[in-house]
Amino acid sequence: PLCIKLHSLSPFPDARCQWNVWVPRDISGMTNSCVVIPCTFMYPSAVKPYRGIHGIWYYGQPYPQLFPPVVFKSRTDVVHESYKGRTKLLGDLYQRNCTLQISNVGAEHSGRYYFRADLGGANMYTFPDFAELKVLDQPNIDVPEEIVSDESLELTCYAPDNCPDMTPEIQWMYTDYLPDPEFSTDYLEESNTAVLSNTLTFTPRPMHNGQLLGCRVYYPNTTLVYERLISLDIKYAPRSVWVNVSSEVMEGSSVTLHCEVDSNPPSRISWMFGDEELLWETAANVTLSLEDVTPANEGVYTCVGDNGYGIMNTSLYLAVKYPPREPLVNDSMTVLEGTSLALHCITQASPAATLTWLKDGELVGTITADELSVLEIMEITPQGDGLYRCLAENEHGRASSSLNITVEYAPVLLEESKCTVVREGVQCVCIATGNPEPTIEFFLPALNITINETDGRYNFYTHTDGHTSTGMIKLRPKGDRLDNGGPAVNVHCSISNMYGRESILLELQQEKKYLMAVIVGTIGGVAVIAFIIAAVRYVGQNNKKENGSSRQDVVLDNPALYYSAVKKDKQNLRKKVGEEGDYQPVVSMAGLERRELNYAALEFIGARPREGTLGRGDDGGNYTEIKSK
Repeated sequence: PLCIKLHSLSPFPDARCQWNVWVPRDISGMTNSCVVIPCTFMYPSAVKPYRGIHGIWYYGQPYPQLFPPVVFKSRTDVVHESYKGRTKLLGDLYQRNCTLQISNVGAEHSGRYYFRADLGGANMYTFPDFAELKVLDQPNIDVPEEIVSDESLELTCYAPDNCPDMTPEIQWMYTDYLPDPEFSTDYLEESNTAVLSNTLTFTPRPMHNGQLLGCRVYYPNTTLVYERLISLDIKYAPRSVWVNVSSEVMEGSSVTLHCEVDSNPPSRISWMFGDEELLWETAANVTLSLEDVTPANEGVYTCVGDNGYGIMNTSLYLAVKYPPREPLVNDSMTVLEGTSLALHCITQASPAATLTWLKDGELVGTITADELSVLEIMEITPQGDGLYRCLAENEHGRASSSLNITVEYAPVLLEESKCTVVREGVQCVCIATGNPEPTIEFFLPALNITINETDGRYNFYTHTDGHTSTGMIKLRPKGDRLDNGGPAVNVHCSISNMYGRESILLELQQEKKYLMAVIVGTIGGVAVIAFIIAAVRYVGQNNKKENGSSRQDVVLDNPALYYSAVKKDKQNLRKKVGEEGDYQPVVSMAGLERRELNYAALEFIGARPREGTLGRGDDGGNYTEIKSK
């Protein structure tokens, strides 16, 4: 039963059927890994080993007389250079086991391997059966000849598992884009050779055509990694027919209709005008040119793609281009501050117009290339008030439409509102903005008087400019000193319209040291003027004495020069007053009203008002003039 092969050179004709060997015909291993070739041999029972049993493995051919490379030799370590340190016998020759392991195999080790048994004396026998080793640098992938879209596909990756020292593992790469992939691992063992496999199952789509899939084999705890990539060739019916040309042209011009079909294999593409086939070609794309277009060419053009797996078509309508029509926009409107708006602009044009929103000539929003543009204004502010225009334009012309938006809002007091000292007394200005225009009134709490018109004591003035209202009063405390004769004046400004009302205190507080400075300035001015007059008179008297003339009044030949001298001395005095320290307070200026004083000037250099003195909106001015008669 063990007699399988006969060796024609056997020296023992009666025992030839008993010399036999079993090795796998095909075996594989990965580069730089190891491979074990299972081997079992038989010899005649009548043969007794002489001086033990020895074995030799040859590479390439079985005939020793041709000196094939020695892979392994049990008697010595003399082997071919390419196998030094790489081979060892795993089997026990006395147990008729000649299993061989080759480590760190390379591509040069691929080929046939033969075993020779040496039992001593003439009992030496080279078995003709061989094991053919294939050394792989990448795993094998089993790919069907045809892969059709939307049909289930199985791809199997194989890796040899013939190295007892290392067990491989398999992974699929680039599967993230696959729809619902499934993986299954299997282990096959035939004739003592093992193969590990991993099968990937999924349903391909046209989008997967030409995409890469990969199988990776690696050995844990080592640096050995092997990969193989394949490109998927997915057969699918036309999935898109694309026409990349404008469907609208000017009469008398030329037009090119371009059709591109996405399919695998390429489709038969034809251009149809109604039921008439104008052109066809088997290709990825086909172009149809029309010269001197007339109204007769207007109509439906259809591109059809057919590749045997399916058919698909796309149509276009060839029409005439024209400039934008006048856009339709919202009516003009009046809205309250904080309202959210959506302004619509609709037009028709060919090609589609670009729609631009402008406010008072400035760009607002984004430029849209469509028939509709919506300008959204969230919680509009007073600054949103104005003229809005939608401009539609293409290469053939332009058109526009406008609307007004009026924003109404409660009044707001401006910072310029304040009370200041003027020559006539105290002037209070109240400036507010609002829509409708604010109404302005003044209230004097000390006198319990509301001022909204001019009376005998108070000058009331109002002015409106757009949405800004200005109110002003002048308080003249001559005949009727305010606040019991004191210098303090409290003025309330009230601003209002239909959306709200607000009252603000405009406070002006004149301190005593300011009054003292005014008095000192006044006295100083009188003294300077008196000094100049005395000097002029003295010079006149001297001139009179020198000329022997009688006493006469002094006549100023140059009044302008006289005023300039007075002003210069006043300036010097003003500087001195500004440099002086504190002054004693003066209760009232009533006693100075009858003095012969025509002009006095007082300048506060870098002076700061006390907190709350000037009230809201005070600008801390550096110069004030007071003139009294």
